[in-house]
Amino acid sequence: MTPRRILKSFGPAAAIGLALCALAGGCVPWLLDLPSAAAFVDRGLREAYGIGLTARGRTEVSLLPLPRIGFSDVRLTAGGPDGAALSEGGSLTVQLSLAALLLGRAEVVSLSLDGAHVMLPENDADARWAGPAKRIAENLSGGDVPHPRRIILSHSTMSGHDPRDGRPERASDVDLALSWPLWSAEASVSGSLTWNGASARIQLTSLRPVDLVAGRETPFTVSLTWPAGSLSADGNGRLQDMALSGQGRLETRSLPETLAWIGGDVGLSPLLEAFSIEGSFEASKDGVRMPAMRVAAGSTVLEGAGSAEMSGRRPSIRATLDAPEINLAPVLGGLLRVTGLDGDDGWSRHPLALGPLTGGDLDLRLSGGSARLGPLVFENLASSVIVRADGIDVTLGRANLHGGSMKGRLALSKAEGGASDEIELKTQGVFDGLDLGSLLVDLGESGWMLGATQGSFAFDGRGRDAASLVRRLTGRAAAAIDGGTIAGLDLSDVIHRGGALAQGALARRNGRTAFDRATASVAFTDGVGEIEEGGLTSRVLAARLIGRVSLPERTILARAALLPRKGTADPDPLTVPTFFEITGPWSAIAVHAGAQAEAADPLAALVRAAPSAVPGLPTQVRAYAP
Repeated sequence: MTPRRILKSFGPAAAIGLALCALAGGCVPWLLDLPSAAAFVDRGLREAYGIGLTARGRTEVSLLPLPRIGFSDVRLTAGGPDGAALSEGGSLTVQLSLAALLLGRAEVVSLSLDGAHVMLPENDADARWAGPAKRIAENLSGGDVPHPRRIILSHSTMSGHDPRDGRPERASDVDLALSWPLWSAEASVSGSLTWNGASARIQLTSLRPVDLVAGRETPFTVSLTWPAGSLSADGNGRLQDMALSGQGRLETRSLPETLAWIGGDVGLSPLLEAFSIEGSFEASKDGVRMPAMRVAAGSTVLEGAGSAEMSGRRPSIRATLDAPEINLAPVLGGLLRVTGLDGDDGWSRHPLALGPLTGGDLDLRLSGGSARLGPLVFENLASSVIVRADGIDVTLGRANLHGGSMKGRLALSKAEGGASDEIELKTQGVFDGLDLGSLLVDLGESGWMLGATQGSFAFDGRGRDAASLVRRLTGRAAAAIDGGTIAGLDLSDVIHRGGALAQGALARRNGRTAFDRATASVAFTDGVGEIEEGGLTSRVLAARLIGRVSLPERTILARAALLPRKGTADPDPLTVPTFFEITGPWSAIAVHAGAQAEAADPLAALVRAAPSAVPGLPTQVRAYAP
């Protein structure tokens, strides 16, 4: 039989085998039917993996050191040539087993796809990869069968659709290599790709492909790095239901940057920068649950449990966290940065948009032994934060500050019936037993008023920025101190001096005014507060205050009156009160002695009222408690 008849009878396998013999022994020349070579490899790929090959460009053959065939402008399909496309374009190089080749079979030892466009499923109904996956599973589950030892994807692109909402997604500069030695049951994947403009590297080891395709658990160790952070995990997983469990860690220098890179969002994420989370996890295609986790945000480290549902476009996160010490300063700084309130030039006109803060649902329960907010340190903190698409609800269930207790609630939501960019604010709270003097010192003021303070507040308003919001703020605030002291000022001496203050540092240092009760009640309408009733009573004097406080202008215009008392009886009705004018911006309040008024002056009448007329706190204001 002539060599040409051998080629026609046994096809490309015999031709290649004959060529090898010719090269080894220096025998006769051989001929190769190149279209038959493509059909030969196509048949082998379809039988083993359910993948069809169409080569539209030239074919190159290299016999040494091992048989290798390269195709250009290739198209890989599911099943035959009419099946759904798995990849388009680029070049495909396959290395064949010499032993199988001599037996007339195309057994792929390694495969390299360069410069191709790989198509991933577009949605749950897209089954283009279902057939190949089933064929691979059947072959690998059949026992010890040959498999590719190396698969390389280089200089390629991958496209698919986000399973959450069907948006098209694309990765470029994909370079991946799967290594599965013939003598090992474990495979590894390593490489890099560019996603949303940032390059990432991935390393996956300890993977057992046979167990994976058979629906059994396989161990894994994975690491992923990108410019803003890294992810590492190790554990066990199943491909059938996409179930993973093990230990993992996510770390990023900028949480907003990382979320933008992966195309996701989390409620309040713009308020954070450096962030990490680690612990045990149980994950599925719908989300992840962490029964024990450790979260670090800035300098604060919290422990607890949480879960995240990722089945829809809008993620939903629940967590219960606790820490011995919590530093809230980064969160406050992020809030001021996002709202534009970090300047000193009056109320900001930066839009108070809720959108950046409500990108995902969040239900956070937070507690701590102490929590620092700037100069203030709260103890025994219990709070909750709930974020939904239409707003944010922050509740302070309890907290202790300078010997006192406090509760409160703040709700921000999209304004109903107003402009589309307006938000609505509602807040209320109560406090009791607060050491006012220590609080003033913490805030950088002199502790001029001492005593345990109780009070309440309730406000609501709406606006597109801080400036417009305070101009429409309505509500009420009230406070009272029993058995307190004014430090650095002797009001009885002021009365005796006709409204003049004693000069000298010694007088200011030794001056004190003890009082039985001091109260203030302010009602706000459109950002302007009317001091309805403010007063102070002591054994030797009485004082009253009326006036106006403007939040938009940050000014005060008020008038106070002092009147001595004789023993425990009411002030002498014939005594003329000493008046004071209190004016100016909040940053530079000025107090001046005022002109004397007629006996019928309303303020004079108030100051002569019996001590029982001093108002208490409104009882209708109650803070929300979770």
